[in-house]
Amino acid sequence: MIAEPATVTMDGMDPEVEAFIPLLPRLDPTDPVGARRMFAEIAAAAPVPDTRGMDVEDRTVPGEPGVPVRIYRPHRAQGAIIWLHGGGWVVGDLDTEHPWATRLADGSGAVVISVGYRLAPEHPFPAAFDDAYAVLTWTAEHAAELGIDPNRIAVGGHSAGGGLAAGVALRARDQQGPPIRFQLLNQPGLDDRMETWSARNFTDTPWWDRERLAAAWGHYLGDAPASPYAAPARAEDLSGLPPAYIATAEFCPNRDEDILFALRLLQAGVSVELHQWAGTFHGSQAIVSAEVSQRQIAELGGAVRRALAQ
Repeated sequence: MIAEPATVTMDGMDPEVEAFIPLLPRLDPTDPVGARRMFAEIAAAAPVPDTRGMDVEDRTVPGEPGVPVRIYRPHRAQGAIIWLHGGGWVVGDLDTEHPWATRLADGSGAVVISVGYRLAPEHPFPAAFDDAYAVLTWTAEHAAELGIDPNRIAVGGHSAGGGLAAGVALRARDQQGPPIRFQLLNQPGLDDRMETWSARNFTDTPWWDRERLAAAWGHYLGDAPASPYAAPARAEDLSGLPPAYIATAEFCPNRDEDILFALRLLQAGVSVELHQWAGTFHGSQAIVSAEVSQRQIAELGGAVRRALAQ
């Protein structure tokens, strides 16, 4: 057995993102209301990309309750991606995700349907999961109205949203639901057990660490036992799932579970592109002035563009 280090250093952090670490606020997931307010303030101060090359529309997907969505439609788009924001299942909404959904639509040329799913702890699993699946079903059923090819629909998300997207792909497979062309999983939260090396040892990493991760899982799961739809790493069978692009950050507690999930998908016969971004931390692509962040953002859009091409 290889001994684990007593402390973990962050040598090798990209200098452009490292310079911003002292400026990062520390969200407290044990205070959801305060965390949401702080997250909204951060998002409001971020630069907003130009939307003149696309149509943007707010809709409500029928359901119990209805699910708010914001649709970004680049000109001549044919494919679509159901996009699920990050925020530990606790923070985030259509407005805070607006810059990222815009960048994804611009970079991919696809219709982006950003989902304002219900948040924990007020609405624990399966609320957000059901909302995401309802939007997938609605999109497939209304493909003609939306002007998209029903055979070119992807699911994706960042962090908690990436975990939701992976769970939606599992459910669509199991229930013979709408066909999913591709899944885009950016630093996804996949495993509530938190037993990997990165989950156990990254206790003081920027923005997202073991303590915050544990609090987020506690809010999301509530009193319910974890299932593969809530924590996709628990799924025993990963065969028959859509091809995936999985991106990880070097200094992220989710890193190792994401890499293991990619390996398991490959072993199950699922095509996977895995990109481990050296020198980055969870969510550091929000530092858009950094060259590595610009490459990360471009890669996400390019992966969707390639996957949904004819």
